[in-house]
Amino acid sequence: MATDSSSIVVETALIVDDSRVQRQHAADLLRQFGVVVIHEAGDGIQALELLEGLASLPHLILVDLDMPRMDGVEFIQQLAKRGVSAALIVLSGRDSPLISAVESMAHVLGMPVLAAWQKPLGKNQLVDVLRHRSGGPLLSQAAPGGRKGAVVVTSEELASAIAARQLIPYYQPKVDLNTGLVKGVEVLARWLHPEKGVIPPSQFIPLAESEGLIHGLTVEVADQAFAQVARWRQHGLSLSVAVNLSPLLLDSPDFVVEAAELLCRYRIPAEQVVWEITESSLAADLGTALGNLARLRLKGCGLSIDDYGTGFSSMQQLSRVPFTELKIDHSFVRGAHRREHLRVILQSALDMASKMRLVTVAEGIETAEDWTLLQGLGCVLGQGYFIARPMPGGVLPAWLKEEGARLYKHVQAVVPPSKEAHSILPD
Repeated sequence: MATDSSSIVVETALIVDDSRVQRQHAADLLRQFGVVVIHEAGDGIQALELLEGLASLPHLILVDLDMPRMDGVEFIQQLAKRGVSAALIVLSGRDSPLISAVESMAHVLGMPVLAAWQKPLGKNQLVDVLRHRSGGPLLSQAAPGGRKGAVVVTSEELASAIAARQLIPYYQPKVDLNTGLVKGVEVLARWLHPEKGVIPPSQFIPLAESEGLIHGLTVEVADQAFAQVARWRQHGLSLSVAVNLSPLLLDSPDFVVEAAELLCRYRIPAEQVVWEITESSLAADLGTALGNLARLRLKGCGLSIDDYGTGFSSMQQLSRVPFTELKIDHSFVRGAHRREHLRVILQSALDMASKMRLVTVAEGIETAEDWTLLQGLGCVLGQGYFIARPMPGGVLPAWLKEEGARLYKHVQAVVPPSKEAHSILPD
């Protein structure tokens, strides 16, 4: 990868490391990428004091783990506690499992972690991560004293939005990792609020579930998505469509009938639809849930176990639900090409899925290295920002002609075409 520092948006950085030599090395590398202001601190306490005196956060914080007085782990915890949502790169001379554990902790605390690496820091590493983030700011510049507030919405607003069709489906492509061809899409709901702008699902799905609105929301979004699939089919574009299924809907005796009615209304083959169920979705009325899932399969729909690896009863779920697809959570995908223990977990899951004849999907593919690793491990499908961000349905055909062809050529440069591969690009 060529170094193109002109595309990198980092202007200020903080390096937290007790080694003066390591700080100097990191500072020299950052300056090569045009970082104008570089702050330095010898431990977590000094870094927190420095941050308190800044008018705005640095774009990037590089933090060592093993430091006196306050180590890097406690420093990150203190950042989260104080609401300092700064982009992080974690560095350490310790072993990879420990570094990965700290990265996981930071993610759980809501901190944006760009990378977690063993020392020494390399120029090519910075090129990869900073170029990857060059499309926009690395973080939202919250003040050191508090987080940027979330948009507040009420159940009444949400109910009105569902009725007014302000909630619309976006589509994220799912690509065959061996051919580069787009095989399907995942449906992701977006709320286009007339005053408050785009509201992410994390802010309205829990509200919908707690206020008894999730049934109507899911049916509404599925209705729009199936109508879009029908329009694509009329133009010769046949893609599978995956829809997330709330655990609360699995307790509903009417949902399977409603789902079948939608398929009939839009004349969509059931085999073209996959319902995604998270690992923890079967905790309420187990008998009704299992019955509904069995009925969906009887009608021909696919069933995907979503976010595989994040629940507590993965094997039990696989043994009692007729899944057709296993979807590996992004936390096991990102950075796996650098971490042996993640590669072992990935290989184990993919081998098991292959033996169970399940289609495998990896989410969270963000780099070419992620793609190459998953391809080598035998994963069938993938999705993530390296491939495409979610997009409106009307945009997808044009994206297929432009970016879809790019992905196809990207893979064909390395892997010969499959005998069964066929183009789905519309004429």
